[in-house]
Amino acid sequence: MKALRTSTTLKLGVAFAALSAAPAMAQVAPTDSATTSQDGAAAAQSAPDTTNVAAQDTADIVVTARRRAETLLSVPIAVTAFTADKLEKSGAIDLTDIQNTTPNTTLKTARGSNSTLAAFIRGVGQQDPVPGFEAGIGIYLDDVYLNRPQAAVLDIYDVDRIEVLRGPQGTLYGRNTIGGAVKYVTKRLPDTPEVRVKASYGSYNQADAVVALSTPIGDMLKVGVAGARLSRDGFGRNTNLNIDNYNKDIWAARGTVEFESPDTRLFVRITGDYTHDTSNPRNGHRLIPGLASGAPVLANVFDTQAGLNIPRQNIEAGGLSMTVNAKLTDALTLRSISAYREDTSFTPIDFDALPAVDVDVPAVYRNKQTSQEFQLLYSSDKLNGLIGYYYLGAKATTGFGVLLSTTVPGLDAYTAGDVRTETSSVYGDFTFDFTPQLSLSLGGRYTWDERQSYIFKANYIGLTPEFGGTPVPFLGTPPSTNFRGTANFRRFTPRASLSFKPGENHLLYASYSEGFKGGGFDPRGSGTSAPISNPAAGRSYQDIYNFLLFRPESVTSYEIGWKGAALDKRLTWALDGFYSDYTDVQVPGSVGCLVGGVQTFCGITTNAAKARIKGVELETNAILARDFAGVGSSFSLAGTMGYIDARYRRFIGPTGVDVANVRVFQNTPDWTASGTATAALPVGPGLVTANTTVSYRSLTHQFETASPFLDQPGYTLWDAGLTYAFGEGRRYSVGVYGRNLTDKRYKTSGYQYIKTDIAGTPLNAANQPITNGTGYVPTLGKEGVATAFYGAPRQVFGTFTARF
Repeated sequence: MKALRTSTTLKLGVAFAALSAAPAMAQVAPTDSATTSQDGAAAAQSAPDTTNVAAQDTADIVVTARRRAETLLSVPIAVTAFTADKLEKSGAIDLTDIQNTTPNTTLKTARGSNSTLAAFIRGVGQQDPVPGFEAGIGIYLDDVYLNRPQAAVLDIYDVDRIEVLRGPQGTLYGRNTIGGAVKYVTKRLPDTPEVRVKASYGSYNQADAVVALSTPIGDMLKVGVAGARLSRDGFGRNTNLNIDNYNKDIWAARGTVEFESPDTRLFVRITGDYTHDTSNPRNGHRLIPGLASGAPVLANVFDTQAGLNIPRQNIEAGGLSMTVNAKLTDALTLRSISAYREDTSFTPIDFDALPAVDVDVPAVYRNKQTSQEFQLLYSSDKLNGLIGYYYLGAKATTGFGVLLSTTVPGLDAYTAGDVRTETSSVYGDFTFDFTPQLSLSLGGRYTWDERQSYIFKANYIGLTPEFGGTPVPFLGTPPSTNFRGTANFRRFTPRASLSFKPGENHLLYASYSEGFKGGGFDPRGSGTSAPISNPAAGRSYQDIYNFLLFRPESVTSYEIGWKGAALDKRLTWALDGFYSDYTDVQVPGSVGCLVGGVQTFCGITTNAAKARIKGVELETNAILARDFAGVGSSFSLAGTMGYIDARYRRFIGPTGVDVANVRVFQNTPDWTASGTATAALPVGPGLVTANTTVSYRSLTHQFETASPFLDQPGYTLWDAGLTYAFGEGRRYSVGVYGRNLTDKRYKTSGYQYIKTDIAGTPLNAANQPITNGTGYVPTLGKEGVATAFYGAPRQVFGTFTARF
């Protein structure tokens, strides 16, 4: 039945493309085809305008945060936008680089690979990549929601813009996201034949090449392809396996076909993309000596002694999407977004980062998703908005072993999971302009989520077949967990926003919104840990079901904001304050446990928490000088600031006691700030642009419990870039860019399995706090796990670009 539903939904999308062609061809359109973006709104899609970089970066940026083209300063939503030109001139390499200049946002590469994303906005997010946990932040590639975090660290190539929307998003977008959304929008194909090339070389033998070719075929069809080769030596070495650590070895490609009717009423865009990452495993750095072996802590934080190299790291991801926009009348536009995506990640995870087989986890993640979205957009002088329907069918499977130092050679505590998600929703959002100054937006979404989960745990001698083994059940024992369960979740989430424009260049707004993230079953949970409700009858299926199930979480958010411009838009700002009630917070985690007498991981996921989050965000830009040294010269200062006060009001620990007073928000620094100075100066036949950015992030906790090993104290990064663009239309450019110029070492994530008290203070075997750095007690394995991953060191690279 599910397969039939998925197939039928996709066929509807394809049929829409065919049926909408005929009526659209017969109508007259006033829109400019050169600036109609793939989501149907008029957005800036032409080549970057480098004649006045400072101005382009502020008031004139066009975004589609509300599914229609609006300037950044006129949309009543907290949104940060990055144009292709801004990304290029800052030397941004991948999606995680934009976190430094985005308030209250964390975008980081998760542990173990180069391509799995952990995203947090305003304290809401998810860093556990295991199937069963929904993302708190929606990542969209050309309006297609990426259901899983694997392969979501998108490298920046062939991009038009990136938008970061803060706060719950559900009444305007396909998938309901509780904390915010990140939109990665690729370039539209140009109207004339074009070849674009970009080549970079820099520190650690970074060697990147991007080539894009496109051409029109007749008056209505365009085709284009883009390919990228991204490589770099490691920041450190695996001294045990004698291979690079933190290296990069990626091939990527994208193909696009666009059709536009002569009257521009019909636009069809079909894209396909593929990425293959064969980088070495990214292993962590031990922070304490080996408790069993006495192995010393290595001097270089990017070095490791990890011994696991099964399976060979291999990550493949790709997908197809088709977007159709049909302008039915001057007021109505019908849109369809159809997509299929899949990815597979084989990765060896060596928790202890030592040669010994001790907490070694060979893992595989496989994800498939099919989505279909329909939108009917209405536009008039006073009323603008849309209604939509969204469907997602997704399958996420995983398998991982847990190899420990035991007296039984080859013992593998194996866990597998299969999570099927079927979600449908209807949504709408409309804005009515009472006057040119006063507007009211009302929206709502109703979501139906169905989660089917399979959780399997068994102890084997030998690896399972996906890792090249032929396992034998340990002592002939049956699986300890062999659970199948289905849960359904439904929720209505409204949104309302009132906007007032006291002047042409000022916008005041207040909004109310709700966000919802579905529940599920703990993918690492152990049925043998489930409490028994009736001792006489023994542990029942319902006992296991209730133990593994976790409920949806929700956010109620209030926001006020002021966006404005002064001095002929030389000074612009966006200031907002927000307050959120965060309830039934899903707290995933894992601990060392015994299953069938064998030590392994056990998941502990509960709706343990209730929290209050409030904060302030400011983004501003000041053009201090313009045309002072010839046409196109400018000097500007830009700044961002985010402050967040996130506190748990209730947090029920494993013993049933409220421990909110000793729990913290993970990946949510209280302060984020940045300052950027940019100067543009005509030199000869071209334009020199110089910029430098200093960014700061305060104390960042990696988990809900403070960790003296993994928590990162406040730190500052310094980046800079110098670009010279020349030739007709600035079609050539050369640049030199530096990131983390002070070579700061800072932790981004890690693993910890060390005995602590409820506040996170390490304890010795006598349950006394450790004060001299010795006497740690492992809670999983024998060596003790306190392993950290670090942000990139200083990188300097040069880039050449050309457009023919």
